[in-house]
Amino acid sequence: MHVTHLSLADFRSYARVEVPLEPGVTAFVGPNGQGKTNLVEAVGYLANLGSHRVSSDAPLVRMGAERAIVRAAVRQGERRQLIELELNPGKANRARINRSSQVRPRDVLGILRTVLFAPEDLALVKGDPGERRRFLDELVTARSPRMAGVRSDYDRVLKQRNTLLKSAAMARRHGGRSMDMSTLDVWDQHLARAGAELLAQRLDLIATLQPLADKAYEQLAPGGGPLALEYRPSAEGTAHSREELYEQLIEALAGVRKQEIERGVTLVGPHRDDLLLKLGQLPAKGYASHGESWSYALALRLASYDLLRAEGNEPVLVLDDVFAELDARRRERLAELVAPGEQVLVTAAVDDDVPAVLAGTRYVVAAGEVTRA
Repeated sequence: MHVTHLSLADFRSYARVEVPLEPGVTAFVGPNGQGKTNLVEAVGYLANLGSHRVSSDAPLVRMGAERAIVRAAVRQGERRQLIELELNPGKANRARINRSSQVRPRDVLGILRTVLFAPEDLALVKGDPGERRRFLDELVTARSPRMAGVRSDYDRVLKQRNTLLKSAAMARRHGGRSMDMSTLDVWDQHLARAGAELLAQRLDLIATLQPLADKAYEQLAPGGGPLALEYRPSAEGTAHSREELYEQLIEALAGVRKQEIERGVTLVGPHRDDLLLKLGQLPAKGYASHGESWSYALALRLASYDLLRAEGNEPVLVLDDVFAELDARRRERLAELVAPGEQVLVTAAVDDDVPAVLAGTRYVVAAGEVTRA
């Protein structure tokens, strides 16, 4: 799988730009702040319907513009597809496939798959649980695009349930009449059903990813492991099947209902879970050195790439300003591991930051212009 052409209109710093792409390595080189990351961010957005840099779409639209267009031609074997997203902050985004009539944005998921390496990845190890949940869920969706709908359903039910709980908490604090909470049982069932599906997918992913991550870490930092990925659910238990997980969530929700009504928020579910990353016998967060943390984050991304490649279409590898963050040994090891990829997109401030093994097409990015070197 690879992108053959990227087209942007009013995306980030670009009023309009057209970038032909080829298989192999393509490096975008130029000083910081010139728009290199904007290009690979657009590729990632088409794959994940989200940015690795910001949580909302508004910053992605060029100042003064009403909307942004991101379009890419994707080739998988002999199959060619054109995907297009129109970003409309404050309104519904629009999508097209092969210039056909409008489809839902989530219908483009699975056409293009990417694995991104970026400085922000350090937050996988050092950041809060939300970073690790996002990592899991994006990879779950890359494996099974239908999970985008499950995640959307879960978020919708969670929002509705929290609204009910907040109203109940406000009524109690102000001495009003207690609310009829019978509808909470219905929301519990909806939350547990979607939550059980998401949990089952996360647990399966972790079991599959564990040996791949351990192998990748050994390749990056020989003798430094082993790694362990340990899921920490907010609803304690040992269930694994969807029905067992559903019952486990229902029981857990019942057990914390009093506290939830007092606090006005849902305390149990996948949105409260964490992924414990262990290096040897200790948690990586708080114990791993800076170099070890970087290697851990890179190992998770390499494992993701190996997993997706083994299960079907090889994803596009994106390395956004990563090499400048690494010491010489890790830089060379990472470059050697990713060089055989079908398509590798690299950003760097200077040519020297791109390892020699990643020789390929070069684009110079400066003042909003993308020029082939």
